[in-house]
Amino acid sequence: MRLNRLYPLFSFALSLLLIGLSVSPVWTQSRRQPPTSNEKKNKRPSETQKQGDQQDPLPPDLAPTKPQDIEKVTISTQIVNVDAVVYHKKSGQIVTNLKKPNFAIFADGSQQTITNFSTPEAPITVAMVVEYSKWSEMFGLYGSRGYEPGTYEVIRPTAMFLSQFIKPPDDYVSVIAFDIRPTPLTDFTNDPSRLQAVISLLLRNTPAFRETNLFDALKFVLVGGRGDSVVLEESKSEKSDYAGLASVQGRRRAVVLVASGIDTFSKINYGDARKVLQNSGVPVYIIGTANLFKKIYGDRLPATDDMFGMPGRMSWLQADNTLQTFAKETGGAYFPVTFEGELPKVLGNINALLRSQYSLAFNPGDVRDGKQHKLEVKVDVDGDGTYDNKEYEVQARKYYNAPKPDSSK
Repeated sequence: MRLNRLYPLFSFALSLLLIGLSVSPVWTQSRRQPPTSNEKKNKRPSETQKQGDQQDPLPPDLAPTKPQDIEKVTISTQIVNVDAVVYHKKSGQIVTNLKKPNFAIFADGSQQTITNFSTPEAPITVAMVVEYSKWSEMFGLYGSRGYEPGTYEVIRPTAMFLSQFIKPPDDYVSVIAFDIRPTPLTDFTNDPSRLQAVISLLLRNTPAFRETNLFDALKFVLVGGRGDSVVLEESKSEKSDYAGLASVQGRRRAVVLVASGIDTFSKINYGDARKVLQNSGVPVYIIGTANLFKKIYGDRLPATDDMFGMPGRMSWLQADNTLQTFAKETGGAYFPVTFEGELPKVLGNINALLRSQYSLAFNPGDVRDGKQHKLEVKVDVDGDGTYDNKEYEVQARKYYNAPKPDSSK
C-alpha cells in the first residue's frame, strides 16, 4: 500500500474515533448514581463475602490502609525492599535454592546489612494493568489487518494470565483498565468466577476514550488515591479511596502491564513516573503491544505526531524506551509481543520470574537527603566467597529515592 493510499484509511479510522469521544464511558453501565451522603470507602473482597460473595476472604496483609497523597511522588520508608531473580547469562536458567549468605546489597557502592530475606516460596500478589483505549483498539485492528477486533490484542494476554497463572487459594490479582483514567475492574481476588467476569466485561464492551494516560495509571496502582469504584462490585459510591500496591507488605508483589507505551497527557510526567516506580520496590513485567502495527506501518508514519494525535516514529521510539526503562529499573522484564503465538512462552517466562523472586530488604538508616541512590545486588552462587555476577545475572531494582528532610512533617 502506498503512502497516499494509507492516509484515507487513517482519516476514516480517526473520524470514527472522534465520533466515539462523545459516547459515555463504558464503565458507567454498571454503576449507580453517587449518593448525596458521605461516600463510603471501597469494599474489598473480604467485605463482600459477608454479603453473599462466595470467594475466598482476603488475607489481613492485603487489607486497605490509608492511601498515599495522590500528589506526592515519593514513598517514605525505613526499609528498602529489593526483589531479585538470579539466572545464568548464557543458558537463561533460573537459579533456585539460594540462601541469605549468597546475596549482598550495595547502595552507592557501600555494602548494606540484609535485614529481611525470604525464598521464592511465597504466593504472588499481582496488579494487572491493561491499556483499554480507542488508540490501542485501532493499533490492534490495523495490526490484524481488520481480521479481528482491535481490543483482542490486549484482552488475549490478560485472559490467558488470569485463567492460567493465578492459582488459588494463595495467589491474588487485581485488574485495572485505563484510558483517560484508571478504572479498577476487580479488587484483589482469586475467585475463578470473578476473573471470568473481568474477561467477559472486557469482551462485551468497547473503549470509551482515545487517550492512554499510562503514567497516571501506574501511579494510581502503586501509590493509591481516589478513583472510580470497582466496576464489578457495583458500589453505591461513584468514587472510592484506594491504597496502592506499594502499601501491601509481607507478600511477593508485582505489576503486570499490558500496554503500547504511548502516554497522551498524564498529570505527571515521565520523570515523576520513574520516581514512583523506583520508590515502590515493585517489579513491573511488561507485555508490549502494537508491535505488529509498528512493523507494518512504522516506516510510513511521519517523524512526529500528526494534527490528529496519531503517534509518529519518534513517539513510538520513546514509548519503547519508556517500557524498557520501567522494566529494567524496577527489576522486572519487558516482552514486546508481535504475534499471538508468542504469548504462551512470554506469559510462562513472566510466571517463572514471578515465582523465582528472592525478597531482600535493608535499613538505610536515617538517610533523608531526597536524592537518588544506586542499588546493586551481587550473588555468590557456589558460596566460595567470590561474587559470580560475570556468569550470573541478578535482575533487581536499580535505584531508590531517599525521602526529603522535611517529608516526615
